[in-house]
Amino acid sequence: MSVPPESVTPPPPNDPSQAGLPVPDQRQWAMFAHLSALAGLVMPFGSILGPLIVWLIKKDTMPLVNDQGKEALNFNITVAMAAVVCGVLVFVLVGFLLLPALVITWLAFVIIATIKASEGVTYRYPFTLRLVQ
Repeated sequence: MSVPPESVTPPPPNDPSQAGLPVPDQRQWAMFAHLSALAGLVMPFGSILGPLIVWLIKKDTMPLVNDQGKEALNFNITVAMAAVVCGVLVFVLVGFLLLPALVITWLAFVIIATIKASEGVTYRYPFTLRLVQ
């Protein structure tokens, strides 16, 4: 007895790239794109330079890193602009409240994005200006 070829389903692929899932190497580099923003805690403009460097190195070879690197870069540029505004508002005393809130929010979103990238999920930061396309 012969089974028609249309009714035979192929077994699921063992290679994650064939299943449409990002390979572990891509997930790791996407995670680094988000985590590299923490360089801003130790050096000026590190929160922008870290994601920029990771994105520039891997954008042509890894689609997930291209997407998540741009996302991390856009978010950190937006946060840097908000930090400048908070810095100016320090003279009106409102910045003393807004700056710590901005730092806590930035840190929380970077951690969330890092976890999502490690799972292979594309993450979109809220309130982000999409400057780098």
